[in-house]
Amino acid sequence: MATNPTIPFFLGAACAVLPLLPAQTPHQWIVPNRAVLAPAGTLPVRVAAAAAHVRILDRAATTTLEFELHNPGGRDQEAVLLLPIPDGAAVSAFTFLGGGAEPSARILPRDEARRLYDEITAKLRDPALLEFAGWNCLRSSVFPVPAGGRQKVRLAYDHVLEADGERIDYVLPRSEMLAVDAPWTITVDLEARAPIGVCHSPSHELTAVRTGERSRRLEVTERSRRDPGAFRLCYTTLADPARPTAALFAYPDPTVGGGFFLLLVGAPPAERGASLRREVTLVIDRSGSMAGKKLEQAKAAALQVLEGLADGEGIQLIDYGNDVNRAFERPVAKDPLSLAAARRYLAGIRPHGGTNVHDALLEALRAPALPGALPLVLFLTDGLPTVGPTSERDLEAMVAAGNAHARRIFCFGVGHDVNVPLLDALAEQTRAATTYVLPDEDVEVKVARTFARLGHPVLAEPGLGTVAQPGEGGRLREVLPRKLPDLFAGDQLVVLGQYRGEEPLQFVLNGRTPSGARSFEFTLSVARASTAHGFVPRLWASRQIGFLVDELRQQGGDLGALGRGPDPFANPRLRELRDEILRLSTRYGVLGEYTAFLATEGSRLDDWKALTMACQSALDGRAIAVRSGAAAVNQGWNIAAQKLQSSANARNYYVDHELKVVETTAVQQVCDRAFFRRGDRWIDGNSVLRQQLEPDERIELGSERFFALLRRLEGERRSGVLSLQGEILLEVDGKNVLIQNPNPNPNPIPNPIPNQSK
Repeated sequence: MATNPTIPFFLGAACAVLPLLPAQTPHQWIVPNRAVLAPAGTLPVRVAAAAAHVRILDRAATTTLEFELHNPGGRDQEAVLLLPIPDGAAVSAFTFLGGGAEPSARILPRDEARRLYDEITAKLRDPALLEFAGWNCLRSSVFPVPAGGRQKVRLAYDHVLEADGERIDYVLPRSEMLAVDAPWTITVDLEARAPIGVCHSPSHELTAVRTGERSRRLEVTERSRRDPGAFRLCYTTLADPARPTAALFAYPDPTVGGGFFLLLVGAPPAERGASLRREVTLVIDRSGSMAGKKLEQAKAAALQVLEGLADGEGIQLIDYGNDVNRAFERPVAKDPLSLAAARRYLAGIRPHGGTNVHDALLEALRAPALPGALPLVLFLTDGLPTVGPTSERDLEAMVAAGNAHARRIFCFGVGHDVNVPLLDALAEQTRAATTYVLPDEDVEVKVARTFARLGHPVLAEPGLGTVAQPGEGGRLREVLPRKLPDLFAGDQLVVLGQYRGEEPLQFVLNGRTPSGARSFEFTLSVARASTAHGFVPRLWASRQIGFLVDELRQQGGDLGALGRGPDPFANPRLRELRDEILRLSTRYGVLGEYTAFLATEGSRLDDWKALTMACQSALDGRAIAVRSGAAAVNQGWNIAAQKLQSSANARNYYVDHELKVVETTAVQQVCDRAFFRRGDRWIDGNSVLRQQLEPDERIELGSERFFALLRRLEGERRSGVLSLQGEILLEVDGKNVLIQNPNPNPNPIPNPIPNQSK
C-alpha cells in the first residue's frame, strides 16, 4: 500500500478523494444515508436501498433495518457497517447473504464511538461522522459484497422507549444532510396497552391506518422517503376513555423568556358513539362557465353529500348565477321526502348567467340553523365575482357581519379563474378550508374527500388557553393557528407557539360537545425542554411566515382603501411584515417562493438592504398583485401548507407559479441552526442576521481547538453543525468562527438551481 493512499468519499452523487487511515485494512466503512469510505482504485459500494421496520409494543421497540448494497467494481469488496443507535439498545440479529466469516455486530458505547469518530475525522480530514457524536454506535464484522453484484444486510436491535410525561418517543437516528438523498422505506406497527390518543411524527409525513383502538399501522409517505434527518414518532394512550390526551415538545430560548412549544391534543372521544349533528348547505355555481362536465360533476358531488348525511341532519341546496335560488325556505332535516325533493331540485339546475357570489353567500348564511347542529356550507365557484358587489373587502365584511349562526364556509375553487385570496379568507375566518380543483381534476372527487373528513364532529368552536397564577400574566404568545378548527372523531390538534417561564403549563381546551359545553385541562411540564427539539421553533417559524404572508396578501384586495398610493410598502405596518418574513426565513432556513433568492449563489448575504428589496419585490409582485389564475392557486396551496405545517420540510418544498414542485439543497437545517451555501462555504443564518460574515477566529479541522469546540457543541446537542462538507462559518457567543479544512473536497457539490418536477 502506498504511503499516502487515498479513497473516494461518496456523499449522494458527489465524490471527493481523501487520505486513507494508515492502519486501516482495505475494507469499506458504510454509514447508511451518510457516507461510504473505500480504498483507492476501487469503485465504492453504493447503498441501493434502505428500509426500516419498527415494531412497538407499549414502550418496547424492535427496529429491523435492511440495506441493499451494490458493488459496481470487478472484484469482491469487504465492508463494515457503522450505525448510530439509541442508548440501551441491544443487537438481536445481524445477517448477510452469501459466504464469509460468521456475521457479528457489537455496540460501541458513546465514548468509544466518539474516539473512533475523532480518529477518522483527524486522519481523513472529513467531519461526516461528527453528526452522530453523542450516540452509541453499532459496528459490524467484515462482510463481502460480490463483484458486480448486490449484498443484502439485515440487522435488528431492541430498546426501551423514553417517556416524557404521557408522551412516549421513538427515534431512529439518521443523517440530516440534504446531499444524502437515498430513499428510505419506513414502516411502524404500533400496539399499546390502552387506547391510543395522539400519534404523530414531527419529522416525516405519515400515512396512518387505524387497525384497532390500541394499534396503528404507519408508513412514511412516498414524498417523504427522501427527507433527511432522524425519524421521530411519539404517541400517548388514553388513561381515561372519556378524556382526550395531550403531549408537549419544548425548546428552550431565553430570547422569548422561556421557549417554543409544540402541543398535540387528541379529539375528545365520541360520547357513547354520539357526535354533533351536521347541517350542510350546498351552494352551487351555475353560471355559464360551469356548463358541461363541471356542472354535472358538481351536481353529482352534491347528491353524494346528501346521500351521506344521516336522517335528521340538515340539508339545503342553493344555486346561483345572476340571481339566487334555493331548494327549501330554510334548511330542513333529511328524511325520505326532503331527500327526494332535493334530488328533483338538483336535476333541474341549468347553467346560465354571471357569478353573484355576494347574494349566494348572503342567502346561505342568513337562514336560521337547525338547533344544536354544526352548520357547514360547501361553496363551489369557478369564476371571479361578476354580479352584485364584487369587492373582496365588501364580500369579507358581509360574511363577517352576516354570519350570525357561525356557519363554516368550505370553499371549492373550480379551475384557475377564481379569486384565491378571497376564498381563502372566507374559509379561514369561519374555521373552514379551501380546496382547489384543477382543470383536469374531478369536482366530485375533491368534494367527497373534504366531506369525508367532516364525518363525526365531536368538539365545535374549540378554544385553547392556559390557567395563569395570580400575577403571572399570560404564559403563551404567538400561538398558531389563531383560530382552532372544529374537531372530528380521530382528529388531533397540532398547536405551536411561544411560552414564558419555567413552571408547568396548564392548558385548557374548551368547546361544544354532543352533551353540551365542556372543558379539558392538561398540565404539561417544560422541564425537559431541549435543544434536540430544534424542529419545534422551525415548525413555528414556518407557520408564522405563512400567517404573515397571508396578512400581506389580503391587503391586495382593496389597496385604494388604505390610502397609501401605488406602493403598498409605503405603509409601515406592511414593511414590518416584510421585515419579519425575511428575518424568520433567514434565522430558521424556511424558504418559499418569496425568499427563494436566499438560496441563490448570486445574492449577497452581506447586503441586507438588497435582500430586503428582493423580498419586497417578490411579495409585491406575487402575494399582493396576483389574485387569480394558476399563479394565485399555487400561492393558496403554499400558504395553506405553511399555516398547517406539522412535520419537517427540510428541502423547502413549495409549488411555483407553473404548479411545479421546487426544492433546494443550498439551505441546510442542522440541529437548531440554518446554513446557506456560498461556493464551498456554509454560512450560519445568525451571522447573516447580524450582517457580520467575516470570521473572528479561524479553526483548522482536526486541531485541538476544533475538538474542544466539538465537545462543547456535543454537550449542547449541536455537534451536527460541524459535519457539513466544506468551510463552515459558525456563530458562537456572538462571534464568527470559521472552520477550515486544509484538505477540502476538490469536487464540491455544485450550488444547485432549485429542482423542479411536476
